[in-house]
Amino acid sequence: MDKKSLNINSKNNLSNRRNFKNIVFIILVILFGLTLFASSKQSTSNIKTIPITQVITAANEGKYKSITVKNNSNEIDITPKGANKVTLKSYTDPNTSLKTLGVNYSKVQINYSPQSNSTSTWLSIAESILPVIIIAAILFFILKSAQGQGNQALSFGKSRARLYGNEKDKIIFKDIAGSAEAKQDLEEVVEFLKFPKKFASLGAKIPKGVLLIGPPGTGKTMLARATAGEANVPFFSISGSEFVEMFVGVGASRVRDLFAKAKKNAPCIIFVDEIDAVGRKRGSGMGGGHDEREQTLNQILVEMDGFEQGQNVIVLAATNRADVLDPALLRPGRFDRRVGITLPDRKDREAILKIHFQKKPLAKDVDLDALAAKTAGFSGADLANVANESAIIAARNSHHEISQQDVTDAFERVAIGPERKNKIMNESDKATTAYHEAGHALVGHVLPDSDPVHKVTIIPRGGTGGVTWFIPPEDRAYSSLIQFKDVLARGLGGRIAEEIVLGPDRITTGAGSDLQGASELARDMVVNQGMGTKLRDQVFKVDDGMMIDRLVHEREYSDATAKVIDEEIESLINEAATRARIVIKANLSYLDKLKDALIEKETIDSAEVARILDGAKLPKAAMLY
Repeated sequence: MDKKSLNINSKNNLSNRRNFKNIVFIILVILFGLTLFASSKQSTSNIKTIPITQVITAANEGKYKSITVKNNSNEIDITPKGANKVTLKSYTDPNTSLKTLGVNYSKVQINYSPQSNSTSTWLSIAESILPVIIIAAILFFILKSAQGQGNQALSFGKSRARLYGNEKDKIIFKDIAGSAEAKQDLEEVVEFLKFPKKFASLGAKIPKGVLLIGPPGTGKTMLARATAGEANVPFFSISGSEFVEMFVGVGASRVRDLFAKAKKNAPCIIFVDEIDAVGRKRGSGMGGGHDEREQTLNQILVEMDGFEQGQNVIVLAATNRADVLDPALLRPGRFDRRVGITLPDRKDREAILKIHFQKKPLAKDVDLDALAAKTAGFSGADLANVANESAIIAARNSHHEISQQDVTDAFERVAIGPERKNKIMNESDKATTAYHEAGHALVGHVLPDSDPVHKVTIIPRGGTGGVTWFIPPEDRAYSSLIQFKDVLARGLGGRIAEEIVLGPDRITTGAGSDLQGASELARDMVVNQGMGTKLRDQVFKVDDGMMIDRLVHEREYSDATAKVIDEEIESLINEAATRARIVIKANLSYLDKLKDALIEKETIDSAEVARILDGAKLPKAAMLY
């Protein structure tokens, strides 16, 4: 049996011993309680001992109901008249009867009870010794528990990293779909862990740290585990937040303990998830010179630089905020290699879906390729959620297989939220919602650089009263200025449709999220993409990190420039509203047709939208040149 198996078995044995001790402790407490109860019961019985002469006199006077003589014992129990239990006792010669002593048997009932002297003796001994044993045992367990608490206090600075590597179902690269480039970079790490002499003979040094960077849900943790699985080495996993405690120095102590364990188990991999929790830039001035987070980061930097040659310990770390990490972490000799993990493209999405649907019964009509085409921008975690929701919906509908409709419903539930069919709208609100969604669809359908309409519904979903859903026909690496402007115009189409049909004074709050999205997109165009008119080809850094960072760091542009940025944003919004207004006014009849269809059917797909809006025109005034 190898070392890792022994560690796991020892942990199981330790857990079993602790459970056994807990059970024994509970049993002892119960016995102690029963002993106290019996003692208190016996002490409250109020049995009085009287002389035998008094017994004889009172018995002849008819004061006793019964006298019980215990065989082989000199003890007698007496029940007075009017009592239901023994309240008196006395002692006599067991070889002399009460009649011989002068008791008139006609005045009192005489009973005889067999009793063993040995039983009484053992019972007396047990009653005397058992409380002492129980109290001693309880004190022993209390002392052991206090000792355990002391050991726990001493182990406060120990690492809480979880050790993997002995699982039967290890994850390897072939179990992960997509991320081909990331796998290729990590294969070098695997090869070094397997064949370190191959690199050392040529004087090559493998990177000590590999930083996995990518959006949430793209499989950074899974790739790290697959790297350990491929190399067949132990895998220490810990989160960055687990280092930091309220006591200064604990995080640094845990870092030292973690790296010491890793060196003992070398070759191995240390994986630090969400390293930005502890690896943020130092020197912000917050927390003073003894900031616990900075102390922990300093210890990580020291440990990564302190690896001896031939240790074969590699640190993998994951984050989706590489921009906030301290530069000392990213320099050569520490995390000197970065592996970018991007959102999967259509081909990778289909492969990921096949893995997640592999153990689920699928109907023959399920088209995973079509689902992959519709899920642009989904991460691996999102696709796994779609597969799981599909199975849940199929089970709820009592299906034996997952149908295409189940998959479609699951996809829409994940993408735009669940339907809220129980929310009842009156006819006026339903008509307003229909006009609003029809305005989005009409403007998006007519504008040439807008994505095609996928579905329009006036059934409330998530936090919205209705949804008009646009899906790009293919994955895009870039978006152009004209595409952004069409997105702004279709985003304002709902509010403009309300304004034209209902009047400027009857616009509703239904466009709140649309206006917020349009403002954010316009600001991004001006500030980050350099797509303004007056500020073309200029970008302005805006720190979107923690609130403390925004308070400490000054804005990198003047108030005059900020005013121009606001004017640029206002110009883009006004231009989009004007284009949407021109399109809707030129196609009012199509707007009414789409509104009527939505009120009748509540949900319309892309083919039905295209049929209703067939013939809608793009006015020359709404074109972009």
